Amino acid sequence: MGAGVPPAQRVTLAYQSPISPGRSWYEDSVGERPEYPALDGSVSCDVAIIGGGYTGLSAATHLAKAGLAVVLIEQHRFGDGASGRNGGQMGTGQRSWPEELEADLGFERSRALFDLAEEAKAHLLDFAAANAIEIDYAPGQISAAHKPRYVDDYRRHADILAERYNYPYLTFLDREATAAAVGSARYFGAVRDAGTGHIHPMKLLVGTARAAAAAGARLHENTAAIDISRKAGRIVVSTARGDVTADKVLVAVNAYGGNLEPVSAAHVMPIGSFIGATPPLPDDSPVIPGGEAVDDSRFVVRYFRKTSDNRLLFGGREVYSTDDPKGLKDQIRRQIAEIYPTLARTELTHAWGGYVGITMPRRPFVREVMPGVVSIAGFSGHGVMLSNFLGRLYAETVAGNRDRLRLFRELNIPAFPGGRRLRAPLLFLALNWFALRDRI
Repeated sequence: MGAGVPPAQRVTLAYQSPISPGRSWYEDSVGERPEYPALDGSVSCDVAIIGGGYTGLSAATHLAKAGLAVVLIEQHRFGDGASGRNGGQMGTGQRSWPEELEADLGFERSRALFDLAEEAKAHLLDFAAANAIEIDYAPGQISAAHKPRYVDDYRRHADILAERYNYPYLTFLDREATAAAVGSARYFGAVRDAGTGHIHPMKLLVGTARAAAAAGARLHENTAAIDISRKAGRIVVSTARGDVTADKVLVAVNAYGGNLEPVSAAHVMPIGSFIGATPPLPDDSPVIPGGEAVDDSRFVVRYFRKTSDNRLLFGGREVYSTDDPKGLKDQIRRQIAEIYPTLARTELTHAWGGYVGITMPRRPFVREVMPGVVSIAGFSGHGVMLSNFLGRLYAETVAGNRDRLRLFRELNIPAFPGGRRLRAPLLFLALNWFALRDRI
């Protein structure tokens, strides 16, 4: 470190997440992250929250603003998990297209879930504005077909959202228009979504923590939950340096829960997803000239966008285990070169990963896993807006305002087959089969 760097900043720049591989561009661009003390001693509160990602911090903010006493504990630093390291794409609707949900759940429930997702999108932007959080929002998202046989589905998708879901913001792009919009001839068609966009996820995370603390929530980093039990009619969350006793508990650990709570562990599986960042591209670069985020039709989805300083952030490599991958930069660069051959020799400045919580049907897992203890997880790569909003919906339910969280609790989320010992290898085989289909 140079002698001119202030001591506090030196600590921040040297920090490496103990639970996620690689140092992210987000960490180097967000500035110094505020630190929150570890829990030291036992406390009592109305609501205890385990997990300091979007869901937990959003819930803490809204609960504290409603006048409840809230204590939130996070095993590591805020931002070390998926909320601080993700692709930043907001998306529209749920993880599955509305027409897919409609075939399974019926139109009424599919439309209700779509409308809630639209409210989630507006809530994220309104929350950031109300709490003076600069999230680097940029409008637009392009979803592209990587095979010709998917093009008609994309065309119908735009029509269905306009006609059945009152969402007129999708525009179908033919192959030529897609090539111009993405800056690559790799895709065969696409839809452009003018009703959504992308953000700097770490800035949202840091700002949400500040908002929660300002509202009166007690926040504790570097405080791992060891056990959840009931004593004398209340719930006790045990940590190494004290207990948190509460009337209600929210478990908001997503892919990072381990075996803390066995019901969630059976229904939510961690998979690794990884991102690389290029140096700033030239101003006249043909890469995504409109500044939208891009995702594609692969099962192992490629997702990429440009940052406010014109870097390409490119994600796509997935690992269906919790083992740290090797050679991240080279692997990501090969994927970039498939879409942008002119960037094949571009050295990446950053490469990092994190773990996404997925469920079997790719729908959020919301369940009371023991009396008074609710778990919210499993956003399956669609959590930037949904996780924040479900934190708010949890706070609404606890405060007794209304129970819109019910729509998610009623979703049928089966456990992964194979039990604790076999579910990971079975998932590995299944998902790698789908990854193979991406190449056929």
